[in-house]
Parts: sequence; C-alpha cells; structure tokens
Amino acid sequence: MVGQSPPGLRIGELSRRTGISAQLLRTWERRYGLLLPARSPAGYRLYALADEARIRRMQAYLADGLSAAEAARAVMRDGEPLAELPAARLGPDGRAVLAAALDAFDEPAAHAVLDRLLADFTVESVLSQVIVPYLHDLGDRWAQGRASVASEHFASNIVRGRLAGLARGWGHGHGPQAVLACPPGEHHDLGLLAFGITLHRHGWRVHFLGADTPTTELARAVRDIGPDMAVLAAVAAGRYQPETAGLARLAATVPLGLAGAGASGALADAVGARLLPGDPVTEARQARGWTARPSPDVTGPGRYASP
Repeated sequence: MVGQSPPGLRIGELSRRTGISAQLLRTWERRYGLLLPARSPAGYRLYALADEARIRRMQAYLADGLSAAEAARAVMRDGEPLAELPAARLGPDGRAVLAAALDAFDEPAAHAVLDRLLADFTVESVLSQVIVPYLHDLGDRWAQGRASVASEHFASNIVRGRLAGLARGWGHGHGPQAVLACPPGEHHDLGLLAFGITLHRHGWRVHFLGADTPTTELARAVRDIGPDMAVLAAVAAGRYQPETAGLARLAATVPLGLAGAGASGALADAVGARLLPGDPVTEARQARGWTARPSPDVTGPGRYASP
C-alpha cells in the first residue's frame, strides 16, 4: 500500500519528482496539512510516497479548475477521487436537490447545496451538469405555466448571486479579451454569465455588459477595449432581428458570436457572425478556435480565418 511506504524523500527530491517548488510544498503543508512528513534523526523532513501521491492529486484538481483550497479539501476528504465520483451525484441528483430547495423558497438549503457541489466538483462541472440544465428546465416550466413568476425570480436571483461571486476578478490577467452582452430588450443573462466564468477559467479576460445593452453601446465598448471576441446572447429571436444592421457592422470589426435560443444559423450567416449553438461551458471552451483576426485574403464582414 502507498500509505504504508516508509518515509524517505527529502523535500528537494519531492520537488524534483512533482515539479512543485519546495517553497510551495511547504506552504501547502502549513496551510492545508496536505503533507505529513516524518523527521530524520538530524531533524530533516522526510516524505513518504503517500505524500507524493497527494501532491499529484492536488495538481490534477488544480488543472481541473479548483482553487488551491478546494483542491486541498478534495485531496484530504474521505471518499473517492473526483474523477471517480458517480456522474449521477453531480448531474440529475444535484439538479433535483437544488430544484427542490429553490422551489420551496429555501434560500439556506439552496446555498448549502451549491456550497457542497462547488466544494466537491469543479466549477465547470457544476455549471454544465447542474446550473445550466436547471436554468433550462426552469425556463421551460415557466413558459409552460408550471413555475410561477415569483419562483422564477427567486431562483434566478439566488443563482445570479452565486455566479456573480464566481465571476469576481474575471477582468484581470493577460489573456485574450471578450466583451459579453445581451441585445436590447433581453434580460436573461445567466447563461452568458456561465459562459464568461468558463472563459475566464480558460485564460480570458471578461468585460460583461449584461442585459439589455444597446448595440451602439456594445460597438462603442468594442472600439474602446479592442477585444478578441464579442458575444451576444438572447432567448428570443425577436431580440436580434431589429439589430441586424448594427450586428453586421460589429462583425466586420471583431469576431462576433451569437448565442441563446434566439440565435440561428441563418441570422449568423446574414450578419457575418458565428453561431454558438452549444451549452455555455462547451462553447466557452472552444472559443479560441474561431476568434482569429480576419485573414488578409478573405473579404466580407465577419469572415475570420481559423488559427
């Protein structure tokens, strides 16, 4: 058993094996109790293979998008590694428990569910398997009259608050920049928030203009910021149709994506934009694949070469 291996690695050797600096290893040991060294007769820390295994799991969780504190909790908690947890616990079960709390107007219970999910799983997994599907289901129930306006507003406000917390600091960094907005009259921006959170976790800097943004103001922001991409999202086609001329002009200056149920391939082709038909997390992961600047040998608004 790995946990029964006798201690014997000095911190320099552990650092060499894992690629983690000795200073950071000491920080993880002190702050999170991640390492459990023994002491040599001379007083040197000696690490077991179990310590190395925990560091490698820490690295895997960090690469999967967890913060250092979240990753350390995942490593140290009792239970299976993240990758081996049954998907049902995150997907259908997680959605059902969250929906029950929100439908009951039980704010503490809803936050407790979200706290547990975000502690046990990556942010992207929670977004793609719980929050976004839940929002789709809520929208369908509201449209069919099976969810009241009050319950829709309550749930949306709870989810918005949590997403806003995850979005903190998403304008920082040195990566490519994205401007995100909803067209005039569109107030449903939670999917766009999920898109932006995922973008940031893949190295983007996000400038979020949010709901009901006039196309002229979006164009002004694009001129001022000079982003690598602009994305609009709307749940109804009627939000896009009056803006086609402005969208075509915008697509001539920046790679433009159209998302949400209101977007269509015909509309995207008409204005020279890119249709983003998938879920917000998937589309955000793929964004770098279509945001190259215009190729010199291609003419026409919004035509962008692949990188």
